[in-house]
Amino acid sequence: MNQLEMFDLPNPCIGVCESGPRGYCRGCLRSRDERFNWHEKPEAERARILRLLADRQKRKEAFLRQQAKQEQEENQGPSQLDLL
Repeated sequence: MNQLEMFDLPNPCIGVCESGPRGYCRGCLRSRDERFNWHEKPEAERARILRLLADRQKRKEAFLRQQAKQEQEENQGPSQLDLL
């Protein structure tokens, strides 16, 4: 059963329109097809895309956290245990 939206679904564009290496916009994380004619897409399609974007954002944040953790570990000098 689909729930009707009470308000128009917002365009997720944040004005950073640059494609990344996988073809997704670096700003809103949409593919080219997902960006094309946003306001003409059926509401159900826009809702599906917004759910996909939320998942992509979570994966991006997890990746960035992992990358920061690795960089932090690499920047720390050897521990006392490493010297033994």
